[in-house]
Formats: sequence, structure tokens, C-alpha cells
Amino acid sequence: MGSIADGMPSLEADSRAVDLPDAAATEALGARVGAALAIGDVVCLSGPLGVGKTTFARGAVQAWVGHPEETPSPTYTLVQTYDGPRGVLWHMDLYRLNAPEEAMELGLEEAFAAAACLVEWPERLGRFLPRDRLEIALAIAGEGRRAALTGVGGWRGRVHDI
Repeated sequence: MGSIADGMPSLEADSRAVDLPDAAATEALGARVGAALAIGDVVCLSGPLGVGKTTFARGAVQAWVGHPEETPSPTYTLVQTYDGPRGVLWHMDLYRLNAPEEAMELGLEEAFAAAACLVEWPERLGRFLPRDRLEIALAIAGEGRRAALTGVGGWRGRVHDI
């Protein structure tokens, strides 16, 4: 999974939506995704600033490591890594990047193969977006949020198990 698309067209996708009435629901969805992750899996988190990407990531990280874990936004560090029983999870925030090539300088190609990855602002990857990925688009919905989950490539079919 997690191979670089290198400009290839998107593979067929499968999708569903989840209503998230509060931050706890957003974190719980993250925990379900984190529990389903394996090495080589890539989860792309998109949505405007403040929509809950890091709240989602907190749930995924805690499920990955198996205990409560401080999960700061990697906006300034770009990457935070977490060791868990299944291996390493990378949580990255690409907001501050100016070009897709800058993301590759972080070692993302290796991470996509040897770790599970949560990617905030995945559109910054451009042609380097992995072929197999779970896309989660978070949006404001009334007083809460709504998550649109799309399984692409190897994630097709898995999206309904979350």
C-alpha cells in the first residue's frame, strides 16, 4: 500500500459520510481509524483550519499506541512520530510547505512504506499523493462536523469497516 502515485490518475473509490456532533465524536472516529491502521496505510486529512484534523489525529494516535498520548499539532515541527505495538505512526502537517518536493525531503516515501501515516493538508503532496489512501474530508455541519470518508485504491471496501 502507500506507493507514490507519481501523476497516475486516481483509482476507483468507495465512500461514506459520518456525522460528528462534537469533538468527542471526532476523536472517536479517529480512534476507529487508528485501530484499523497497518504499516503502509496512509490517511489524508483535509478541511479548513480549526475543523478538527488534530482532534481526529489524537484519537488515531491513542488507538495506535494503546494509551492516552499527548498529540500536538505538527504545524511547526511538520512531523511527529509515535511508536506503538504495530510499529511507527507518522503524523504530519504539510500546511507550511510551498512545493510537493519539500514533502519528499522529509522522508515521506520511506514513511509511506515503513510506517502508518496521517497526513494533514495532503493536497500539498501534489503528484506524490499515494495511490492507496483513505481520504477524510472534515467540514463544519451545523454545531458539529461531518466527515466524508473515501477509500481509494487498496482502501476501497475498507472504508465501510470503520
